[in-house]
Amino acid sequence: MAGSSHGHTPAAWTGVTVAFIGFLIAGVFTVAAQPLGVLAGLVVVALGGVVGMAMRAAGMGQEKPAASEATAQS
Repeated sequence: MAGSSHGHTPAAWTGVTVAFIGFLIAGVFTVAAQPLGVLAGLVVVALGGVVGMAMRAAGMGQEKPAASEATAQS
């Protein structure tokens, strides 16, 4: 797995960063006992996934290997 470029794309980094910020927001509001803030943080987490998928669809993610390459590596 180390030989592949798994996760080394702008789409992956951006999606994970946005999700991480959402977890931080939710964590802070959990400690502060503010349920609406926790929900807002969870919305940001979900937004991280949407942003990552949108960036991948825009061509900033990892390219899928051709069918012949995928069977040759197995």
